[in-house]
Amino acid sequence: MAKQSAGMLMYRQTPQGVEVLLVHPGGPFWLKRETGVWTIPKGLTEAGEDLFETARREFMEETGLTPTAPFLELPEIRQSNKRVKAWAFEGDCDPALVKSNTFTLEWPPRSGQMKEFPEIDRAAWFSIPTAKHYIIKAQIPFLDSLVSLLQGDRRLSNYSDSH
Repeated sequence: MAKQSAGMLMYRQTPQGVEVLLVHPGGPFWLKRETGVWTIPKGLTEAGEDLFETARREFMEETGLTPTAPFLELPEIRQSNKRVKAWAFEGDCDPALVKSNTFTLEWPPRSGQMKEFPEIDRAAWFSIPTAKHYIIKAQIPFLDSLVSLLQGDRRLSNYSDSH
């Protein structure tokens, strides 16, 4: 059975066009990788947790920011062995102020030394074309759906603010 993740995609509208906030995974495995590894802030759903609440919790844990309504529901994607559901919302922030939670990992491997790493080590704003170069390929449909919604295609519904 596929794992379920949920996340949030923050966007802003600039004179140059739409930009999205993406995050770079923290830890030693991702340190020197750039293209195809950036992601929306997201994480695994906990037992019995609502997908929207997972998305909101993960966004706050990984960025230190609180997402604000209205939310645009994006179609679910498949990423490796996971299903990922996401919502987009308009916002703005200074990426240098993004502060992530941490995780502990034995590093170097088989050293017996446990080290703490940020779940995400940095965030940045990207134009849609540039984001498509840096984001995990499976998440490109989130960008396409956002652009479609912002251009007035209302086949995808607004997520209610009742959450």
